[in-house]
Amino acid sequence: MPDRTRARELAAEFDRKGDPTGWFEQLYREGEAGKSTVPWGNLCPNPRLLEFWKTHPQLTAGKSALTIGTGFGDDAEQLAAWGFRTTAFDISETAIRLCRKRFPDTSVEYLAANLLEPPAAWRHSFHFVFEANTLQVLPAALRLRAIENIAGFLRPGGLLLLIARGRELSEPAGDLPWPLTRTELSAFVAAGLEDLSFEDLLALEDPADPPVRRFRVLYRAKSV
Repeated sequence: MPDRTRARELAAEFDRKGDPTGWFEQLYREGEAGKSTVPWGNLCPNPRLLEFWKTHPQLTAGKSALTIGTGFGDDAEQLAAWGFRTTAFDISETAIRLCRKRFPDTSVEYLAANLLEPPAAWRHSFHFVFEANTLQVLPAALRLRAIENIAGFLRPGGLLLLIARGRELSEPAGDLPWPLTRTELSAFVAAGLEDLSFEDLLALEDPADPPVRRFRVLYRAKSV
């Protein structure tokens, strides 16, 4: 079971300071120094991305992809290996530096950027966007803005694959990572995307942990 204690402490500390996303950089710095654990640092591509691709392979030639909150870069490298011209970003400059160090010969363009204030040039620029587990570590008050920005990254007809912990609206959010509800995810449709498929997945990810419920959703940006 990943140790999320320090991540939760930092998230609460920075939120009290009025900097609800500043803790990511601090956690990666501590992780690099061996003082903390980055709980999502599995150093392998997301298994639900691999599962999706096995049954829904996409045409990638000449197409661009964006990985949101790239972490240690494994998902971005996988998208590049499938043939996408891939850009990946993270709010943590340390995370981006570690990606470049791990993959010195990469074709992926790794950049430090903030999902809440992304580069204007990215708007309507990507054929495929992958978001896994970023929204669930943002406070609820920031999610709508993040969702609107994610939707805005897609070119007309582009696809967004989203993976996030899920819960019913009647269930408590609990501790970070905070599961999302289908009601929250409906904001993607309000932002101009079509819901192509919705999967409600329940899996035992660690024998020491209870089963984890995740939503895997495929959206498409409406064509002009």
